[in-house]
Amino acid sequence: MATKTEKLATFAWKGSDRRGQVVVGELQAANANLVKAELRRQGIVPKRVTKKSSLFGGRSKKITAADIAIFMRQLATMLDSGVPLVQAFEIIGRGHENPSMADLVLTIKADVEGGSALAEALGKHPQYFDDLVCNLVNAGEQAGVLDTLLDKIATYKEKTESIKKKIKKALFYPTAVLVVAFVVTAILLIWVVPQFESLFAGFGADLPAFTRMVLNLSDAFRAQGHLIFGGIAAVVVAFVQAKKRSRAFNEALDKLSLKLPVIGDILNKAAYARYARTLATMFAAGVPLVEALDSVAGATGNSVYEKAVLGMREQVASGQQLQTSMKQTGLFPNMMVQMVAIGEEAGSLDSMLSKVADFYEEEVDNAIDSLSSLIEPFIMVLLAVLVGGLVIAMYLPIFQLGQVV
Repeated sequence: MATKTEKLATFAWKGSDRRGQVVVGELQAANANLVKAELRRQGIVPKRVTKKSSLFGGRSKKITAADIAIFMRQLATMLDSGVPLVQAFEIIGRGHENPSMADLVLTIKADVEGGSALAEALGKHPQYFDDLVCNLVNAGEQAGVLDTLLDKIATYKEKTESIKKKIKKALFYPTAVLVVAFVVTAILLIWVVPQFESLFAGFGADLPAFTRMVLNLSDAFRAQGHLIFGGIAAVVVAFVQAKKRSRAFNEALDKLSLKLPVIGDILNKAAYARYARTLATMFAAGVPLVEALDSVAGATGNSVYEKAVLGMREQVASGQQLQTSMKQTGLFPNMMVQMVAIGEEAGSLDSMLSKVADFYEEEVDNAIDSLSSLIEPFIMVLLAVLVGGLVIAMYLPIFQLGQVV
């Protein structure tokens, strides 16, 4: 009901059948005219055809990387079980909880039904399926092992998403606690401390230096609070915009992040794991090394490694061994280079890279666990210093008054 370049939508319709009875229903098509044509073919006279906002009439949700990873695993499992490709798309699309994802799956299904290869159909949605995925799917279709390649893609997606989630979790927890600590401190300074200030005014004695400092800070927050919070908001917005628009800013940020204590070590190991896992997956699929490195560069997740891998690609294309080009970047650890060297000499590069990826994925897990163990006591001390410091500052004059009495 749709050409291979048109996206399917869902239309609610109302009409009358051959007996003149009113009937209603829903149909998927590229446009309302095709719905009317299909209804007439079924002997129904259409009276009203309206497009629904999403496949299930619900609110559209953003398609996440996790949705794509789950989709690839479902597709791989169904093909491995002998379910035909088009039927697999129908089952996945109809059963998906995310209307946007369901629309995407059924659009790809329509393209495949229209004669497009799966790699071509996926390539029409580059925001969800990158060159790496499309190249692997194409290799699987050409070699007649699509189910095997989809399984490799699903495994690759699951492992890379797992690493991303763990890193985000490790960074989110301390950031969230620091934000909460700042908000609580601001509330105390703006609304609680002034109550003590009016109490201290009747003491008729000099306040301790620490108490005066906190009172002055409270006055500053009340007088310039809009500027302080506005400045923080402006910095956050400027940071987000610069990250979206400025390549130079992102490159500088990537370089800085790799040099941070503890965090930098985790990000480096995550880059090793993504590099090894991606290259192993593509090499095992029969993608030539030079072509594979082009896709691997973007999968490392860091512009420093992306530039290095693109440089390696040029060196490998000119005849240099992969192990040598890796060593010359100065980014990869000696153990990793030696494993690649053994893999190249033994003709088992994909196997060695998979072992390297497993090793560094486990290293990332251990490093994140260690980071969590280090951060928790630090955060507790920080909160104790902030809140406890304010409490002590407010009660110091009362303690001194008690000693005088």
